[in-house]
Amino acid sequence: MRRPFVITGALCLVLVACSDDGSPSAVSSGGVQIATTTTTTAAPTTTAAAPTTPATTDPGARVPSSSVAPSTPPTTVPPTTPPTVGDPVVALELVDRFENPVGIAVRPGDPALYVIEQAGRVVRLDEASGDRRTVLDIADDVDFDGERGLLGLAFSLDGTLAYLDYTDNGGDTNVVEMAVAADGTFDAASSRRLLLIEQPYGNHNGGDVLMSADGTLYVAMGDGGSGGDPERRASDPTTRLGALLRIDPTPSGDAPYTVPADNPFADGEHEGVAGAPEVWAWGLRNPWRIDIDPVTGDLWIADVGQNRVEEIDVVSPTGDLPAGYGANFGWSAYEGNDRFNDDVADPGNLVFPVLTYEHSTGGCSISGGAVYRGSAVPGLEPAYVYSDYCAGTVWALDLAGQRNLTLVEGLDTVVAVRRGPDGELYVVQASGAVSRIIAA
Repeated sequence: MRRPFVITGALCLVLVACSDDGSPSAVSSGGVQIATTTTTTAAPTTTAAAPTTPATTDPGARVPSSSVAPSTPPTTVPPTTPPTVGDPVVALELVDRFENPVGIAVRPGDPALYVIEQAGRVVRLDEASGDRRTVLDIADDVDFDGERGLLGLAFSLDGTLAYLDYTDNGGDTNVVEMAVAADGTFDAASSRRLLLIEQPYGNHNGGDVLMSADGTLYVAMGDGGSGGDPERRASDPTTRLGALLRIDPTPSGDAPYTVPADNPFADGEHEGVAGAPEVWAWGLRNPWRIDIDPVTGDLWIADVGQNRVEEIDVVSPTGDLPAGYGANFGWSAYEGNDRFNDDVADPGNLVFPVLTYEHSTGGCSISGGAVYRGSAVPGLEPAYVYSDYCAGTVWALDLAGQRNLTLVEGLDTVVAVRRGPDGELYVVQASGAVSRIIAA
């Protein structure tokens, strides 16, 4: 749990869900402001935007629930030995172009990128050799429409299995397992369904999947769609919507997976609240991309906002429990740090964002995001690097200096920033480009 920093910037993923659930309008790159210090890089073609004064987003301005005492934002725990962080100058190096890419995945022991194409294909690209092959095509099974499609991919720790999240032709979320050959080819005939989750509307599918170091699989689920969480699903962990799910993909008896014994709702209840056994955390609107810091184990979530505020959430491991155990991120009682649906009670133990920014400077939807732990860009580690579909800006939240650095501007349709097999970061644009962040 961290003290929130307020940032004014810009962001609306068409795939991720435009925050106002309407069509995005043309916007310009927004300035960035942190409640402490704002610094911009000296990147070529990047100029420092004048900080803007955030609107009333101070946690003290929250409207408390009439029945429950309001939560208070936690304090920041500084790193034991803060590293020296400079102002890195970066550039983007085009790797290749793809059709409607939404992300990349890394297969353990494989130097290639696995690029996720929303229409239902996975393309393996070995940068060193130039070998490029489509290793999976399930387009006939995927509903590619707006925010729907093939949205997530992760691999087992030994690389022999793949886990995919896609919207089927009935509009529902499927999480399936497939065998992967030594050459990286997927065996679609081996597909085994782990989860089938009904989607009440056509947006807010979430879609990210992530394999953790302990072999459990995280599945990011949106609140089911429409706008404003009309059925209040995100605040109800029994629905599995608006939640981060955590399962062991190993079958258990007749069940297609195992519920980890340390899940908060493994027995159906956590701290007096009923919940589905698969739910690890909840109170999310549309968690488009999630990341676990390979060094600290911190869990980062870029959660798309509604009409005004975008947010980044981060939680740390607690004792022997992985990060995020039983966390409630507050939607739809709150949008960012601000009260949203007054009829959703504030339970008093919410996790508030580490970073928010408003649409007033030209943004609409956040596209996360990964913690940089590479070596190619001096001065960038450690930083959470994220972006903006509408404004086309890549930022780095400097974890040591508590600054927000502008790395790149002038892009279009950025949908993800992800780590590659060597720990370096890649920027994915829905318009086709996948580019590597390099030192300039």
